[in-house]
Amino acid sequence: MTDVTALVLAGQRRGTDPMAAAAGVSHKALLPVAGVPMLLRVLAALRGAPGIGRVVVSIEEPGRALAGLAGLDGVILRPSASSPARSAAAVFEEFGAPLLVTTADHALLTPDMVEHVLRAAPPGASAVAALARRERILAEFPDTRRTWLRFRDGAFSGCNLFLLARPEAARVLEFWQRLEAQRKRPLTMARMLGLGPLLSYALGRMTLRGGLDALGARCRAPVAVVEMPFGAAAVDVDKPDDLVLVEARLSAGRDPRDERG
Repeated sequence: MTDVTALVLAGQRRGTDPMAAAAGVSHKALLPVAGVPMLLRVLAALRGAPGIGRVVVSIEEPGRALAGLAGLDGVILRPSASSPARSAAAVFEEFGAPLLVTTADHALLTPDMVEHVLRAAPPGASAVAALARRERILAEFPDTRRTWLRFRDGAFSGCNLFLLARPEAARVLEFWQRLEAQRKRPLTMARMLGLGPLLSYALGRMTLRGGLDALGARCRAPVAVVEMPFGAAAVDVDKPDDLVLVEARLSAGRDPRDERG
């Protein structure tokens, strides 16, 4: 897959992010990671991936937030919306499919990770999410604390990489926005996802394929996953412990591209 538009979600929710405040920057996206704002690390990875044609950054008041930041030449800036799903939907409406979505806190992102998603995406899927197996992640980062998606055929963690491959992915974005709107109402979210699939998941009976089929039925569009051969793909900088972990990896000179098995 070539000439893909990449979107970096760099906005933040209302209020001051504690990690940004501690570092003296306006946005977590600008947090220095081993001396480099992590947004610039993500941009470098995307620019280094041959399949990416253009890069868009979504952030509040782009001119002011990114004023004076070198390394943005050729990057398209767009103001973020009130939520990640709405920001992604606005960029998808403007640029269309295929659109690769990632986040500014993906400081260990590499061109190989991006290219793996583009190459391995199932051709019939409208939307694809990247996942990494628990065993893969813990082999590289035994001290990391993750939120695991536990299916009958394995436990996985998300990798903050999503490919909106076809126009029908607009339906997935619509469903994501509806879920976001109910994030403070867990019972409503449960009904939207379907009580049957949720019960199956809670009892440990659901396979990954079964979960994808249930989600695709709710979105009215086929969805799929790409399993990542990089444990580092699942590690973002979401809390101070993550920052320590990521900086240790970078200072040790270990390239996540060399971690494939």
